[in-house]
Amino acid sequence: MQFENLLWEVKDQILLLTINRPNKLNALNQQTMREISQAFDAIYQEENIKGVVLTGAGEKAFVAGADISEFIGMAGTDAKAMAQKGHEIFFKIENCPKPVIAAVNGFALGGGCELAMACHIRLASENAKFGQPEVNLGIIPGYGGTQRLTQLIGKGKALELMMTADMIGASEALSWGLVNYVLPAEQLLPKAFEMLEKIKQKAPVAIAQVIRSANAVYQNGYEVEADAFAKSASTQDFKEGAGAFLEKRKPNFQGK
Repeated sequence: MQFENLLWEVKDQILLLTINRPNKLNALNQQTMREISQAFDAIYQEENIKGVVLTGAGEKAFVAGADISEFIGMAGTDAKAMAQKGHEIFFKIENCPKPVIAAVNGFALGGGCELAMACHIRLASENAKFGQPEVNLGIIPGYGGTQRLTQLIGKGKALELMMTADMIGASEALSWGLVNYVLPAEQLLPKAFEMLEKIKQKAPVAIAQVIRSANAVYQNGYEVEADAFAKSASTQDFKEGAGAFLEKRKPNFQGK
């Protein structure tokens, strides 16, 4: 398949899907989100694909976040629709009946961390960094981050990360349960392919039902997140935070 911002390569029934915007640290603009959605529509239908490795182009970033320039000027209703669309796309990944492994090769921040968490398994290179820094902009995670981070690492640690906007390294992410393995960069993709080679030998229907059953553990807080994202996106603080980010200055939040 041909995409503007994704690379699609199938080898031995395993798809390597690469976010390919290295000059933007693979930031998730709306075009990239649409292409991810289209890619997973195809993955669901393509019988020759038994598993997916999702990664980012270059050595610096898996996905360094969403494209903040596209958020400026959003009304609350637009922000809610954007969050709900992000939920829909990431649900396609989470509910994919074929195993999806995120190979996190650098920064996975904001929407990038949310994208990795939508995958079934996460592997990290030793230089990987994770975080949900949205409060620095006066907004909250809007693509499922408040839900999946809490599910994966527990409420206390999730609230710490989301409220401080701190980044954590790969070893800390491993100890907190955010990733399954930490590896040298050159071993990251081979390990992901090795895991999928093992999984693809198992019964496909059983694998799909394992995924479905594991996902059923969690109750749905995504609508709450979409409402909260819309509310925060309607504030003066968000305009100030996003403007400060783009202008490379410190924000001056007023609580309005």
